[in-house]
Amino acid sequence: MGSAAAVVAGSVLLSRLLGLARETLLASLIGVNVDGDLYRQAFTIPDFLNYLLAGAYLTITLIPILSRHLERGDEEGANRAFTSVFRFVIIAIIGLTVVMWVAADPLVSLMFPEASDHARLVSLTRLVLPAQVFLVAGALLMAVQYTHRRFVVPALAPIVYNLGIIAGGLVSALLGEATPEGFLWGAVIGSAIGNFALQWFGSRSTGTRLVPVPRGQSSVGEYLVLALPLMVGQSIAVLDEQFVRWFGQVEEGATSALSFARQLNMVPVGVIAQAAGVAAYPFLARLAARGDNEGLAATTSKAARDTVFVAAGSAAGLLVLARPMVRLLYQWGAFTAADAELVTRLLMIYALSIPAWGLHQILSRHFYAKRRMWTPVLIGTAGTVIAIPVWSVLYSVSGVEGFAIASVIVMSAYAVALLVAWGTDSGWQAVREVTVSLLRAMLAAGVAVLLALPVVNAVFGQGQLTFLGGLGAAVIGGLTALAGFLVVSYLLRAPELKEITGRG
Repeated sequence: MGSAAAVVAGSVLLSRLLGLARETLLASLIGVNVDGDLYRQAFTIPDFLNYLLAGAYLTITLIPILSRHLERGDEEGANRAFTSVFRFVIIAIIGLTVVMWVAADPLVSLMFPEASDHARLVSLTRLVLPAQVFLVAGALLMAVQYTHRRFVVPALAPIVYNLGIIAGGLVSALLGEATPEGFLWGAVIGSAIGNFALQWFGSRSTGTRLVPVPRGQSSVGEYLVLALPLMVGQSIAVLDEQFVRWFGQVEEGATSALSFARQLNMVPVGVIAQAAGVAAYPFLARLAARGDNEGLAATTSKAARDTVFVAAGSAAGLLVLARPMVRLLYQWGAFTAADAELVTRLLMIYALSIPAWGLHQILSRHFYAKRRMWTPVLIGTAGTVIAIPVWSVLYSVSGVEGFAIASVIVMSAYAVALLVAWGTDSGWQAVREVTVSLLRAMLAAGVAVLLALPVVNAVFGQGQLTFLGGLGAAVIGGLTALAGFLVVSYLLRAPELKEITGRG
């Protein structure tokens, strides 16, 4: 599992870095304004289409089905299961895409009644809708590869997708003026190549084929039973980005500012939390398929402890480096110093959610591996219902920063609720171990921030930060935070430090 995690983490890191390059390009060429808001809002209805088919969970849903067949050595049965589900989902996604393309005008009116340019947002939404067909099909093809413990080709999907968006933006700029349309065309082409074409090739290399499915041997019913909870319930972990787009309507540029900060925060979330979850899930699913509950609980516990340890350290690093990172990555062209200060404040708030993301990614997959989809879904849906008034109240109190605070509060509550639910399933001793690991890591992270933040502020100074000043602040502050976190963890005898470094 360690090598799989390394492959996934490396690919996610590269993908997130490309995502930052994309955001830097957006900041420079478009900025924090109406066009920036329209670009992000254009993804809302297509993403909702993805949610209708539990698109974000397609790999999670399909892996247990395929694992059951492969554990019995029934490769032909796995092919029949894949074929039946793939055929059903593709017909559904194409049909729903056509419906939403036709209905884009009233749907935009419903979702964005305060849109600054309604007609253009409708056009942008229709432009990017076809990308969902490639994203959904690709999720199924990646699930096949994950089940066979193949991680390299799936790792290319987000990389190619981000390269497509960057290329689209650059081409539109070279043709005259950078526009949201150019970036969105890049998203469609990137999804077609990275998420579909490459994944088709990758799935074929596992021996998976589309085969005839005799009547009565379809796995669509089994898929729907597993996917239904994920279709009807949506968690704050999935909808957080949509809330940014929707609530951001209240103030011009708010959607862009929140998105810029969230994008930076999702780098460590992706590299640590999501990579750990993706890498661990096939192993958890195989343990669940063979009925090894003890092994499943132990594997989940170790993955959770190691993940929250690294996540807490990353949160400390992001808090310390927020200001120089925003300056280095975003403050160019149309992105002003005032924009940088706002995004910095938002990023420092978002960073507090990273350990919660780590817990969520591991613990939710424990339940998915056991086919207990309803547990995380009900908890997550309850969190979403609570999140809406929390977002509204905190905005009225703290403005745009209130949105970020609400995300941290609700995400943390979701993670704690999952931890309690996991305790009822795997025993409270496991919960105590993970809780102790989390508290120990947070203590080390807090000390690291107290040591490093004054160093960054001293390098940063009170005046306009130059590029070299920002780079110096990032390097010195990052090394100070890392040293502080590792020394305190060593003094606290954190077992995760030995496990991760391979010295345990």
